[in-house]
Amino acid sequence: MNDKRTDRTLRLALILAAFAALGPFTVDMYLASLPQIMDAFDTNASMIQASLTACLLGLGLGQLVMGPLSDRYGRRTPLLIAMLLYIAASVGCAFAPAIEWFIALRLLQGIAASAGLVISRAIARDRYSGVAMTKFIALLTTISNVAPLISPNAGSAVASYSSWAGVFISLGLLGILLTAVASWCVEESLPAARRVTGSLSAVVSNYGLLFRDRAFMGYALVNGILFAGVFAFVAGTPFIYQNMFGASPQHFSILFALNGLAIMIGSQLVKRMVGKLTERFIIQVGLSLSLVSTSAILITVVAGGSLPAIVAATFLFAVSVGIIGPVSVTLAMASQGRIAGSASAVLGTLQYALGAVSSPLVGMAGERSAIPFGIVIFTTSILAVAAYFALVRKAEYADDDRNDAGSQIRNVSGGI
Repeated sequence: MNDKRTDRTLRLALILAAFAALGPFTVDMYLASLPQIMDAFDTNASMIQASLTACLLGLGLGQLVMGPLSDRYGRRTPLLIAMLLYIAASVGCAFAPAIEWFIALRLLQGIAASAGLVISRAIARDRYSGVAMTKFIALLTTISNVAPLISPNAGSAVASYSSWAGVFISLGLLGILLTAVASWCVEESLPAARRVTGSLSAVVSNYGLLFRDRAFMGYALVNGILFAGVFAFVAGTPFIYQNMFGASPQHFSILFALNGLAIMIGSQLVKRMVGKLTERFIIQVGLSLSLVSTSAILITVVAGGSLPAIVAATFLFAVSVGIIGPVSVTLAMASQGRIAGSASAVLGTLQYALGAVSSPLVGMAGERSAIPFGIVIFTTSILAVAAYFALVRKAEYADDDRNDAGSQIRNVSGGI
């Protein structure tokens, strides 16, 4: 019986990871081709990075739409429609006539890919809770982070045999495959009786409840701010590694993939720690590691350090993200069962919206300076720690005070 349950859990994790991985594939697969795309459109690095920003905005803002749609119409139908939109946007990117069209289509591609991210988390919340959910999210994170390991290499391989446009044709083919998976393998996890009903005002009201939940917003901000640091890395390292240190596209892909491996290591550490250590302690370990590692990144780039030093420090930062991600998502969504889609949307939107802010900042000093990258990624750790103590810890202290007050009332009542 346990073996069958384990097999079902692994199968579900693999399916959901495939959709969760669509976001990283959409972002990462074209990174090694950024210099070639810049030449093809006869534009500059800022405009090319704007295409990344547009994709990140789409991935973030799209979740605000896809989350409530999945709460109202179920998980399966919105996922299928989004995959069809993704196919069209991917093919459109390959044949974009100008950089402006390319940027607009990247926005649309991001919106479509957001469904995989938000709905995969919502399905996980539909089926699991508590420690079981933490372990499942950690497993889902581990599997889905195979995408950063292979997507840059896949993009480099496709571009070496065709062109940068071939990368987007490949993403369109991936969309076709996921449409088939959604049709045949994804079962509806939200019965009609549990779906949210009502008008647009009800959707807005649900978001209002989430934004007023101090603990939820604290965990969501911790997660989102740290992922803004990840996106700063995504935007900055193609130029830092290749233009400043002379790494080839293949070499860059290998170095970039190390961070996917690091996130997987962090997620596996969570699976081992949860149940033995409190989730509060685990997230504090992750925040401490992020602060130390990003401090090392900033010091290294200011001092003009070597490529291996930067790679080592960012690897540790990625480990901290792998630790914090599953725990913060679980704790944020723990009490949001009926509106899991909307809660998942807020989590994802913060990640990509903050990433859209951080990614252009790394190029402020041009293509041959890593100092803005160091400042941005260090700042994300500082802000994540501040969000945790300002929101999560205050909410925990307030709960403790209420529990203590309730205990005193019960004791007095007993005395009477």
